[in-house]
Parts: sequence; C-alpha cells; structure tokens
Amino acid sequence: MITTKYVNYKQVLNLSGTHLILISIWCTLIAVLFYFFNWHWMTIPWVPVALIGTAEAFLVGFKNNQAYDRLWEARKIWGGIVNSSRSFASMVQAFDTKNEEIGTFDLEDRKKKIIYRHIAWLYTFREQLLVPTEWEHISSENNKFGNINLRRNRLIKAGFPDYGRAPIFLHKYLSEEEYELKNEYKNFATYLISQQAKDINELKNMNAITDFNQTQLQNTLNEFYGFQGQAERIKKFPSPRQFASTAFVFNILFITLLPLGLVNEFAKLGDWGIWTSIPFCIIIGWIYIIMELVGDYSENPFAGLMFDVPMLSICRTIEIDLLQMTGETDLPDPIASKNGVLV
Repeated sequence: MITTKYVNYKQVLNLSGTHLILISIWCTLIAVLFYFFNWHWMTIPWVPVALIGTAEAFLVGFKNNQAYDRLWEARKIWGGIVNSSRSFASMVQAFDTKNEEIGTFDLEDRKKKIIYRHIAWLYTFREQLLVPTEWEHISSENNKFGNINLRRNRLIKAGFPDYGRAPIFLHKYLSEEEYELKNEYKNFATYLISQQAKDINELKNMNAITDFNQTQLQNTLNEFYGFQGQAERIKKFPSPRQFASTAFVFNILFITLLPLGLVNEFAKLGDWGIWTSIPFCIIIGWIYIIMELVGDYSENPFAGLMFDVPMLSICRTIEIDLLQMTGETDLPDPIASKNGVLV
C-alpha cells in the first residue's frame, strides 16, 4: 500500500517509466517523419481520434471503478479479520471454568495454544494469498514487464525483513506436530481453523466452557471461514478479462493514432507547431497509460506489490493485540512503511 500523501516521481517512474519512454519515442518519430520527410499522407483527421479517446476514457473509468471495488472489498475483509480476531481472543481468555478437576495451568495452556494457533493462521492465510496466479503481473515471467514486476517484488521483500518469514512464525506459534503437517495440506489455513473447532469442542466436553460459550466461539470461527472464502474469491477469480484486456487493447490503439492526428492539428500553427505537438502528445498518452495501469494493478490486491492490501502490517497488529491479551510482554514491533510503501 502506498502511504505517501502524494505519489512521488520515483513511484510514477517505477510504474510507468518504460511506457513513458516508448510513448516519447513514438511521438517524436511521427513528428520527425512529418517535418523532414513530408509524410503528410500518414496523418488522420482529429475527429476519429477524439472519438476513440472518449470511448477509451469511459472504458478505462469503468475498469478502474471495478478495480477499486475489488481493492476496497479486500481491505474490508482484512478489517473484519482484525475485529473478529480481537473478539475471538477476548472470548477465549474470558471464558472460565467452575470445574475444579481441570487445573488452572492446563486451562491457561490450552487457551494460549488456541490463540497462538490463530496467529499462525493469520500468517498462513497471508502466505497463501501471495501465491501468484497466472493473470497477475508478477506471473508474467516471459516478458520484460514481468521481469520488472519480479524486481519490484524482490525490492519490497528486501525492505521488509519479515516479509517472507511466515515459516518462522508458524514454527513459533504451532506445536512441532502441527508444523510438520504444513506440507501435507493444500489449504493449511483451513486445517488450522478446523483444529481450533476441535480444541474448543474438547473444552466444552471437559466442562471447561459451556455450550453457549462453545457456540459463540464456533460462530467466530465460521466468520474466519467466511473471510477466508471471500479473500480467496478475489484472489482466484480475476477481473473479467473481456473488460480488462479490451481496455488495454483500445488504449494501445488510441495512443498509436494520437500523434497521427495531433501532429496535423499542430502543423496548422506553423513549423514550430509540429515540434510543439511532441510534449502535448506525450502528456495525453501518458495520462491514458497511468489511468490504465492504476486500474490494472489495483484489480489484484493480493499480488505482492506496492499496490496491495498491507496484510503483513495487519497480521502484525493482530499479533501484538493477541499476545498482550495472553499477558506477553516481549512483543514484536509494528510494521512501519518504508520508501512510501506499507506491506
């Protein structure tokens, strides 16, 4: 997540620097051919270019709205996880037993185990959401832009030492037996919630908690299943490609035609107008490119790039809150933004 109030030039160049260079070359080439070689035959009237630009603006606007909806829904899901995690841990800590046969130490140990397992679920779930899908930018390893996104991802990881330490967290908060089961389950996060339900049911059978307490805790676990399913729906179902890809193709078409129509209009001002068309052409094309890229990256909120929901920061916030509830004093530091990015 970008945390700076205004996007700085480094972030802009990081996002669209290559595109800006390509647009500049194309607009300059058309002006050179028009001025030095008198290729007036290649120009086109401005009206059809303007019509295509207007249609593209509507299409890109629609795409960006849908992308923002996906991004904001992802953030609301993790906001719900924050609230439900606090409620879950407070209930686990508050529910006490009147059964004297159950030792206090044993009960507290079981409570701590449940809360620790929930922290492990958070980091497991985050790690699963970061696994690339074939339509995300970071998966495009066969082209130049895919390599750029891979470098961006590595840069982010280098800036946040805890970014890829999920196995360490799991080893810290899970028993050795549960940790060894990690590779046996395709969806380990689902398994952890099911284990929570079994432990809570066991507490009920031991009369450590009442039936009502068990029902409340199970309802909260069901909420976690719901949040997990909602996030997986966003992760595993792309923004419909018929809309996203169409907007991209139309944008290329518009930018290709833009200097062919613009240079002819500016040539009416004289020879100097031909060269003046270059910066205006670059600015217009760059604006359309930025609009396209903003929507294109925002539609994948769990892609592992700087446009994501800051899942690591949210996990750390929940971790600190839950550890304090258990009485821990040795707490990890919150995740702080670096270079205007929070992960």
